Amino acid sequence: MSVQNVLNTIKEKGIEWVDFRFVDLNGRAHHISLPAVEVDEGTFENGVAFDGSSIAGFRGIEESDMVMLPDTETSYIDPFTAHPTLIIMCSIHTPDGEPYERDPRGIAQKAEQYLQKAGVGTTAFFAPESEFFIFDEVRFESKQNSSSYFVDSEEAHWNSNRKEEGGNLGFKVGHKGGYVPVAPTDTQQDIRSEMCRLLMEAGLRIERHHHEVATAGQGEINFRFDTLTKSADNLMKYKYIVQNTARQYGKVATFMPKPLFGDNGSGMHVHQSIFNGDEPLFYDKNGYGYLSEMALHYIGGILYHAPALIALTNPSTNSFKRLVPGYEAPVNLVFSKGNRSAAVRIPIAAVTPKGCRIEFRTPDSTANPYLAFAAMLLAGLDGIKKKIDPSELGYGPFDKNIYELSDAEKKEIRSVPGTLEEALRALEADYEFLTEGGVFSKDFIDNYVSLKREEAKAVSIRIHPHEYSLYFDL
Repeated sequence: MSVQNVLNTIKEKGIEWVDFRFVDLNGRAHHISLPAVEVDEGTFENGVAFDGSSIAGFRGIEESDMVMLPDTETSYIDPFTAHPTLIIMCSIHTPDGEPYERDPRGIAQKAEQYLQKAGVGTTAFFAPESEFFIFDEVRFESKQNSSSYFVDSEEAHWNSNRKEEGGNLGFKVGHKGGYVPVAPTDTQQDIRSEMCRLLMEAGLRIERHHHEVATAGQGEINFRFDTLTKSADNLMKYKYIVQNTARQYGKVATFMPKPLFGDNGSGMHVHQSIFNGDEPLFYDKNGYGYLSEMALHYIGGILYHAPALIALTNPSTNSFKRLVPGYEAPVNLVFSKGNRSAAVRIPIAAVTPKGCRIEFRTPDSTANPYLAFAAMLLAGLDGIKKKIDPSELGYGPFDKNIYELSDAEKKEIRSVPGTLEEALRALEADYEFLTEGGVFSKDFIDNYVSLKREEAKAVSIRIHPHEYSLYFDL
């Protein structure tokens, strides 16, 4: 979409405000709104100024001036504002016009440029499957003398004897019993359908939605794959619309990987493939799971670099509450066709050459999508460049249910890091694949590790309520 087309939309749709957005290192969106009458071609050429020192991990107060440069292709009308508002995603530049090396969106764009320079293909496609919970209530606090959280849902199995509903109507979702039930057990059909309607109006191509495994309102909406940066843009749009639709219904949506103890968590399985023009490069009708040698080397790169990669694809302390055996969490660094207990799954149902892809199942939605997708692509490209054969390194193929293996057999399988700190140490030891082509800088990685290490420390030094159960009477 050209600048003139955006300006025409502003006029034709009666837009009153234009909302310019960027994303910080953690993946949170920030915005500044300009009156539509003040937006012209110069706005798109010169950008919108903001204070980078107020954004964690960006710049010091002595060099705080930064600029958002709008991408007209990302514009859509905000479905939630009372005053007609057009949303536009931006990349970040320095005042002298240079792309800012710590801008997550800029890093995603550099990853796409590196793919073409590497001569492997022209386009990388990504399709995230981002799960979420819709709760009726959430409360939490962390003080010097108290620490607690509380979530609730009308669907939850623990409410089977609750009276506050004005007469309990039953049909609660059992523990790990929420996969695709119909109403009245699934109470959230309409809210998910409304989310999908708004997502489609905002430009996403929706493929399906359904209730997920966990009790208490877990759901998933799948949207169509796109190129790397566009898929990250789409995921930011997806999370914004899901969370605000829930708010309109008097509910709250969260993408936390593990908001509930003892039930399935929320992942973000990421499908990915590489094309050269219109030619799919991951397909071979005679290959394992219909995969080409290039695709297998891509998998080799993903699995070889996975301990470091996970610092970017699972970047929260809560991520590692999900990455434990027994809850369909892909903690085992192996690949397999159709096997959901493997970190890398090869979908084989109704495969076509253009639909042939790999699925990395370990990530979750606390990841910054621009950083995570870029890092996955770079890991895969490193595997292609070095011809990393995942079979030779003991990564599979593994076509068994890993959770049913003996302890001796499980010891032979490499696992994901057990904590965020372990993943950060792995990233410090293995980061060169990210700096290929100048996509990530060493400065960015050092800064990112420092920020995430502070998060890990903040959690580790706080008293957990369960410690009182374990130790108070000793």
